[in-house]
Amino acid sequence: MFPLKLVGHVDDQHCLTAAVPASVPAGPVTVLIVPCSGEDDAGDEWITGVAHEWSDDLDDRRQDIYSLNDGEPVREPL
Repeated sequence: MFPLKLVGHVDDQHCLTAAVPASVPAGPVTVLIVPCSGEDDAGDEWITGVAHEWSDDLDDRRQDIYSLNDGEPVREPL
């Protein structure tokens, strides 16, 4: 078996859920927990910088030309 990176979710009851590809056989697995927060400080700084530089454009209501009712979902929800 090869390593596989998945994104999961731990709920308030400390239960882990994650969807795995069909190629993963049923049975026991070893899970390594790596919290996502602070994983990529450079990425966080980039997002903050873009939000700061584009704040005037992002706050302009004339830019809101689409709503959640526009278009179709790209994929079915899990």
